[in-house]
Amino acid sequence: MTDSPPPLLALAVERSPLVAQALAKAREAHEGQVRNGSGGMPYIEHPEAVANLLAEQGFGDDVLAAALLHDVVEDSETTVEQLRASFGEPIAGMVAALSDDETIEDYRERKDEHRGRVAAAGGAALAIYGADKLTNVATLRNAYAAQGEAVAEEFKVPLELKLEIWCADLDLLRERAAELGFLDRLEAELNRLREDRAGAAPRPGT
Repeated sequence: MTDSPPPLLALAVERSPLVAQALAKAREAHEGQVRNGSGGMPYIEHPEAVANLLAEQGFGDDVLAAALLHDVVEDSETTVEQLRASFGEPIAGMVAALSDDETIEDYRERKDEHRGRVAAAGGAALAIYGADKLTNVATLRNAYAAQGEAVAEEFKVPLELKLEIWCADLDLLRERAAELGFLDRLEAELNRLREDRAGAAPRPGT
């Protein structure tokens, strides 16, 4: 990982103490972590990419800060209450909406519940959710190109189930946030990932 975030995010960091504070907190929370399904990518590159995508779409500093922090409750010891104390309710509320309820053991049920909570939060939460999905799928496509089906070993659930969930996420985004400028890209990445997997599958009789 380089010390410099992606270009548009770097500009936001220079301009906004809030975004700079969020980036520092995200780097602290994700230090030493590796992103699943990435082929070994340092975790922090994921929230940086999500925030950079939203900067491309013209979202404001609160949304960029929440995007940088969107995984810290799930994947570190940081709590929503700590975020609320440091960053205020709007940002903490977005992160809370974007965090899985880990008390729901079944993966599909957990993701269904999460999708409904994000839909209820609306607006900026949906934008971050969508940018997260696009970044996840694009990252997985790159890792799949290098590792093939072996990349599935980095996940706790089968790739086919993850694709099912991502397609349901796209349906939600089409319904509730059709104005987002990257949904066609998300659909294209999902289709290409399916094509990549189909092309790599053994042919019958071989």
